[in-house]
Parts: sequence; C-alpha cells; structure tokens
Amino acid sequence: MQPLAKQQKNNSTLQPSSRDLDFSDNALTAILFGELNKNLQTVERCCGVTIHVRGNGVHITGLGHEVELAAELLEQFYGLIRKGLKVFSSDFAFGLRVLESTPHAKLDKIFLDKVYITTQNRIISPKTGNQKNYIDSIRTNDIVFGIGPAGTGKTYLAVAMAVSALTNGQARSIILTRPAVEAGEKLGFLPGDLAQKVNPYLRPLYDALSDMLGPEKSATLIEQGIIEIAPLAFMRGRTLSNAFIILDEAQNTTREQMKMFLTRIGFDSQAVITGDITQVDLPVPKQSGLLEARKVLDAIEGIAFCPFTQVDVVRHPLVQKIITAYEMKPESNVATDNPHSTIIKRQHH
Repeated sequence: MQPLAKQQKNNSTLQPSSRDLDFSDNALTAILFGELNKNLQTVERCCGVTIHVRGNGVHITGLGHEVELAAELLEQFYGLIRKGLKVFSSDFAFGLRVLESTPHAKLDKIFLDKVYITTQNRIISPKTGNQKNYIDSIRTNDIVFGIGPAGTGKTYLAVAMAVSALTNGQARSIILTRPAVEAGEKLGFLPGDLAQKVNPYLRPLYDALSDMLGPEKSATLIEQGIIEIAPLAFMRGRTLSNAFIILDEAQNTTREQMKMFLTRIGFDSQAVITGDITQVDLPVPKQSGLLEARKVLDAIEGIAFCPFTQVDVVRHPLVQKIITAYEMKPESNVATDNPHSTIIKRQHH
C-alpha cells in the first residue's frame, strides 16, 4: 500500500516530522502494539514511517503527512481496543485505507458495527467504508446489489446478514443461489446426477455458512430446509416469502434469469444480489443480467446499488495489487504485447 503522503502536492507534508504518543493503560497498550510489536510493524510498513517503542509510548518519524496518519491510526485503534474490539494485524491496514480515503473518519463507526458473532466467538464486522455502506443498505432496503471485484466481502457479509436475520427472527429461512456457469464449462460433461454436478458451484456458500454457524449446525439447518442452497434454475416458478435471499455470481445471469429471480421475491423477504461485472463467463452474445439490472433499476426506491473497488479487498494484500494490475493492463493490450500473437498475425498475412 502506497502511503497517501507520497501523493500529496503540499510541500509541508513532505518535510521530515515526528510525533510522540503515550498510552496510559499497560494491558491495552500491549494489545495495541501486538505480540513482538507485530501491529506496529504493520503500521510502519503501510504508512512508510519508523516507530520506536518507549515504554507505553511510541516515537514516530517520517514525512509529515505519513507521521500524522500513523499517529491517528494508533490513537483510534487504542480507543477501539478500549471499547472492546479484538484487533488483528490486518485491521490496521484496513483502517489506514479508510483514513486515506476519508481523512479523520471515525473508525469506531465501522469496526464496532457487529454484524454477527460466529460459533468461534469471532466478530464479523465491516472493514471499509464501502462495506459499512453495504451493511447499512441491507438494513434499510428490500433489494441490494453489491457490485465489485473478488475479495471485497460482498457474499460473505451478505451471508452474515442473512444468518443474523435468521437468528433474530427477522427471517424464517435463508435461500442461497447462484447460476451454474463457470469459465465456459458445461454441466453435462461433469460426473454424477444434477445435484452432484452443481454442488461444486455452490461450495463457496456452504463454506461461508460453515464458518459462521459451524459445520454441524449449518448441516442441520440445511437438512431441515431452513437454509436452502440451490442453483438459480431451481428458483423458477416459486414465490419466496419470509426469507433472506442471496443471489451470488449474478454477473453470470442472463437478462431472463435476473428478471425471473427478482420477480420471485414475496412478502416479508429481502434479497441481496452480488457480482463482479469484470468476470462475466456467459457465452457470446448473451448479455449479463447484472449489467442490465444496474441500468434499469437504479432509480427505483427500495433498491440500492453498492459499488466496491480494489480498495475494499480484504483478502491477501497481493489480491488488491493483482486486481489493480489487470485493470491497468486490459486484455486487448496484453494480446497485442504477446509475441505469440504477433507470430499468429504474421502467419495470417
């Protein structure tokens, strides 16, 4: 992650600077610093500063804006820990992204928003401003579209909201679905009956449920029909009432499939549709139903569209860089630069 200070034009932010911070509570300070000062090392790496520990305090040196950014990050996380947040080293990188995009943002409004607590007592909460907006939109709208690249938490947070709604009695059932279209492969060539053919495509949804409820409880709820995981084709002709419905990988729906899904929603139900419009696997010339829905439904009250970018990626740090690299080098340019493609062109001539 490139420190924001390196992008600033104001010369005063590029001058060497330093800050001293002191934290009063020994136990909270130990959590803030992390084991073997791991959290401080993350702040150093992300902000481009040097941090020296002095008892319960730190001395931060670096360029002006970077020092101020690191100081605010540590002060806000100290306050979060005081309020009971269990922090991980990666949280400091997520917090920095928020402060870079929105200076002086209040991180407690994001990190302390408890969506769900898993069976392992792990708190699921938003990590970026867009994730927070996504969660709030699900709370206030009947239909929400989460559109953005892989790793931004679109599906995982939607499943967490669904499980929360089920456990709180706000929904009687959870329905998770996705189109069985992946990378041009055809189901007919896969072994087994229909259920066995589509099961691999639904595996990410099973994994998210297992992570939140535990394997045994999630399996029991699925067996009882309270949670249903099925390919999109199984939704045709049904009316889905009193349910929390999630359509995943929606970029691979056709226009007809998207319309079919949206018109299945019954009373006391809400739906979340997630997808990445840069990874459409539909055969040409079919158009993505998600792309059309974004154009057709954007002005309807009660329907919200929540965009995500590479800044919201909460997977391995390299994932964000990979997404950025692909966006900077479109496929057409790569093909042109490929020496093999040049040879092919010459052969055609």
